[in-house]
Amino acid sequence: MDLIVNYVAGGKHGKKVKKTLSVVEARLKEKNIDYTVHHTKYKGHGTLLTKQLIENGATQIVVLGGDGTLHEVINGFSNFENVCLGLVPCGTGNDFAHAMGIPLDAKKAIDLIIDGTPQYTDFIQLPTVRGINVVGMGVDVDVLVRYSKLKRKNKFGYTWCLIKTLLNFNYVDFKVEVDGEIPTEHHAFIVAIANGSVFGGGIPICPIANPLDKALNLVTVDQIKRSKILFALIKLLKGKILTLPQANHKTCQKVKIIPNGDYVVNVDGELYPNIPFDVQIISDKLKMYK
Repeated sequence: MDLIVNYVAGGKHGKKVKKTLSVVEARLKEKNIDYTVHHTKYKGHGTLLTKQLIENGATQIVVLGGDGTLHEVINGFSNFENVCLGLVPCGTGNDFAHAMGIPLDAKKAIDLIIDGTPQYTDFIQLPTVRGINVVGMGVDVDVLVRYSKLKRKNKFGYTWCLIKTLLNFNYVDFKVEVDGEIPTEHHAFIVAIANGSVFGGGIPICPIANPLDKALNLVTVDQIKRSKILFALIKLLKGKILTLPQANHKTCQKVKIIPNGDYVVNVDGELYPNIPFDVQIISDKLKMYK
């Protein structure tokens, strides 16, 4: 078993990750399971490590970190039929762990990997990058830019950045083509393509999304009057964003977003300027423990 560990995940100088690693190592030793620990040292290192490990014959890759580390690892994956992915969540948000029902307790999470059977788990494929949780454009990008400047990163900080952004947000214009149908035009504050159900440290953007159902969930929320923004925010935080009259939801296999002008795409919390925003679900390929 190969453990990819990111000490930056979870904040507090890696204390959370170090504690998680000690629990995982104790459990693996107790079960007489051979393992090797690999530490990420810079942004993107998780992708490179994963590629190298699989090329050298690894069959079990286990992430100790958060959504960012998981994002890097999935982008280094290959030889899907012979390699399984595990996750011991210890990041700031752990959104995909929430969607998969993976416990935050380190012992329970590693036991799922030790004793469990991997299941085919959907992921999101763009032409230049993979995602596994949520891909989006609009207000979430502005929030992430604000959030990146915070010294302390936690759920409260993300929510505060969301509130500040909503009060000063400029709507985005784009067209959406779903499963090859005629594109529709939108003047909106967000478009999100969800495989997982939550983002931003637990905010339920699409509560009905399921990473095992072989479908994407397209959520668009068109322009809302400024006087109704607070009401919409409360709906979002309560997991009821889809009940808004301005919200649209579709399940689909492919989505193409055609923005009007320059744009930035949020893929699992990572920002990618002006990449092709052409998305499809990939099923029956990635095997993941849950």
